[in-house]
Amino acid sequence: MNRLQANLCLICVTMCWSTEVIIFACIPDSVLPFATNFICNAIASVILAACFFKRIGNELRRSKKKLILRCLVLGALNCTYNTLYLYGLNYFDVSSGAFTFSMTVVVLPVVLFTLRKKVKVKTWVSVALVLLGIVSALGENVANINPMGLFLMFMGCLVRAVFIVKLNDFAREHDSVTLSTFISIFVSVFSFIIWFALQPSTFSAIPWSGTIIASLFIYAYFIVAFAQTLNIFAQRRATATEATIIYALEIVFSLIWGAVLPETLIERTIPTAFQIIGALLIVAGSVIEIVDFKGKRRLVNGAENR
Repeated sequence: MNRLQANLCLICVTMCWSTEVIIFACIPDSVLPFATNFICNAIASVILAACFFKRIGNELRRSKKKLILRCLVLGALNCTYNTLYLYGLNYFDVSSGAFTFSMTVVVLPVVLFTLRKKVKVKTWVSVALVLLGIVSALGENVANINPMGLFLMFMGCLVRAVFIVKLNDFAREHDSVTLSTFISIFVSVFSFIIWFALQPSTFSAIPWSGTIIASLFIYAYFIVAFAQTLNIFAQRRATATEATIIYALEIVFSLIWGAVLPETLIERTIPTAFQIIGALLIVAGSVIEIVDFKGKRRLVNGAENR
């Protein structure tokens, strides 16, 4: 697999993640996000462990201590940025918050510089276009952004950028399925701790129904077990900057779903002219980053088939 193929896999992952809003629409607001995170990651880890137990066992025998420690760090980072996003989004409306979420693209080059990693010129061009797209999509709401909300979202993007960089590094050294399994385990553990602290009644507080159970299982398999594992596999061959810029396409897919899907699945929303322009700029930035205009097809150093 070359980089272009890996980037196409990342686009597939981003498309999967963009359907979260459709699945979450089937889960009542009374169910805390930490509960959903715990249940879905726990189910995903069981699915992966059951299907790939021999493969996971082989990887554990190869690098058990290092692997578990790294997954612990990634799980903690994952829960941290999701918690910051959760509270930061309370200060924004849905559309503004969604575009603000894409600020990771702007933060990542700073993180790479801090870690003394090279950033290509075309990456800066892509980042500039995506940033311009975010500002354009926010439109007149830019002047009304709450400072505390912006700070929380910025910190969330900063932590997420570190998560992406470290995941990209670790994905080159460890088996993708094993990494995904243990990340899910630690995310579920941390999420349960927060859930229990906020809602000690835990499972009894969920208004169980067939729709909720089906939604949780679909999310666990489709968003966590499948998309997360494919994401890690693709990151063995793509760079952290390519992954982050492609992730910004999630808001573009979300706008498309909101405009074309029937109201039985999602609340229909018609994107504004500013949002359409912003989405096009984000797409342009992604194309510049992922397409090798020189026609070179090469593997990323350290990427092996696992």
